[in-house]
Amino acid sequence: MKRVITAIGILIAGITASFTAGQAQDGDVVRMVPQSEMQVKLSYAPIVSEAAPAVVNIYTKKIVRSRRSALFDDPLFQRFFGDRFSFGAPQERVQGSLGSGVIVRPNGVIVTNNHVIEGADEIQVVLNDRREFDAKIVLADPRTDLAILKIDAGDEPLASLRLSDSDNVLVGDIVLAIGNPFGVGQTVTGGIVSATARTQQGISDFGFFIQTDAAVNPGNSGGALVGMDGELLGINTAIYSRTGASNGIGFAVPANMVKSVLKAALNEGQLTRPWLGVRGQNVTGDLAASLGLDRAGGVLVDEVYEGGPAAIAGIMPGDVIMAIGGKEVIDEPGLNFRIATMDAGAEVSLAVLSEGFIQQRMATLALPPEDPERNVTKLDGRHPFQGVTVGNLSPRFNDELQIDPFLRGVVVLKVDGRTPAARFQLLVPGDILLKVNNVDITRVEDLEAALPENANEYLYQIQRRGRIQECLLAGQSRSYRCRVVQ
Repeated sequence: MKRVITAIGILIAGITASFTAGQAQDGDVVRMVPQSEMQVKLSYAPIVSEAAPAVVNIYTKKIVRSRRSALFDDPLFQRFFGDRFSFGAPQERVQGSLGSGVIVRPNGVIVTNNHVIEGADEIQVVLNDRREFDAKIVLADPRTDLAILKIDAGDEPLASLRLSDSDNVLVGDIVLAIGNPFGVGQTVTGGIVSATARTQQGISDFGFFIQTDAAVNPGNSGGALVGMDGELLGINTAIYSRTGASNGIGFAVPANMVKSVLKAALNEGQLTRPWLGVRGQNVTGDLAASLGLDRAGGVLVDEVYEGGPAAIAGIMPGDVIMAIGGKEVIDEPGLNFRIATMDAGAEVSLAVLSEGFIQQRMATLALPPEDPERNVTKLDGRHPFQGVTVGNLSPRFNDELQIDPFLRGVVVLKVDGRTPAARFQLLVPGDILLKVNNVDITRVEDLEAALPENANEYLYQIQRRGRIQECLLAGQSRSYRCRVVQ
């Protein structure tokens, strides 16, 4: 077999032109000078000229209020000096940040990273032609670190990028990263796809990233990762770096996840992902050997939600999900990504290892159920939990709260200040109430019934940050203590 490597590099030549091989022995490599003016002038410029106008700079402003010293709020201090010291008042300052974004609809719909616009009071978008527009947030999704913005540019259609099928991206594909690194202005860098399906980076809940060695730096966040067809492969999101500068390891959210968030933003305005109704663990090398597999990979099902799509499809604890929709499943984040990019109501095939055999199962994805209804309630009455807002957990509500969908019980959503619960930190948002005065708490109604007014003591059990604590508030002095029981 004969191969030809030109003097200007096989990567660009392979994408843009077809060269004629010289005569040589099989296995030999013939190095040839460019054979035409076209080969000498190979360039990414045509791709950039099409893609760059759709990439924007995003500037945000946030009002940051600094707290004054607690000394100025001290009653003794105020008794002698009052509020005469204006320098003790809370101070405000404007904090700015920058990032990038991609126009994905000619009417001014823009995709960027959630962390670029999170907490912003003002968002300004600057187009490639230097026009400036105020932007509003249509949808922000911290779990994927994506946000959808909208600008009003009048009737003129804007340049936009078409979203590619990111499942077709291959390691070694040439890519361009377009963004605004360090605020120097729009910049294009090039490289290759270094890896796909990176899931263990801890960047977002649905981590399944395209890794590239194209130089990506602060300010590139939210910018475009573009393929050689000029389509959007992904949104540049994070880098692996100890210094904050590019080390040649960048991560982009795949376009297929962008499509899912974009569809929700344009259609419903609220993102509710379908679910399969399973909880599991990654199949490691040791687990694979015990299951009779020759390599790690797949998700071992630990729990199946009763009446959920997986249960209806016949999946049981102990089964291993090996593939979904014809795509190999390496780990649980990869499974979650695949499901998150599908629609509720979609019928999907699952390759499942069950009882020693690979079997095909069909499941119809559904929205997570809200059972029981959340019943968000602010507790009232003469008891220590006055001013605490609680709600019933359910798979649907849990998804919104970004917690384990299988958790059940009553969750603390808010604790009003200047209440006993806040003063003693009896409860904090995120706590799950399990028992109060030896009564099991499964619904808000149970909690309300278990809180007698003016009782001498209150014994309760909570789950906080994965640990179960038992707490006692007792006596006229309201002494308070907790101990970890599990």
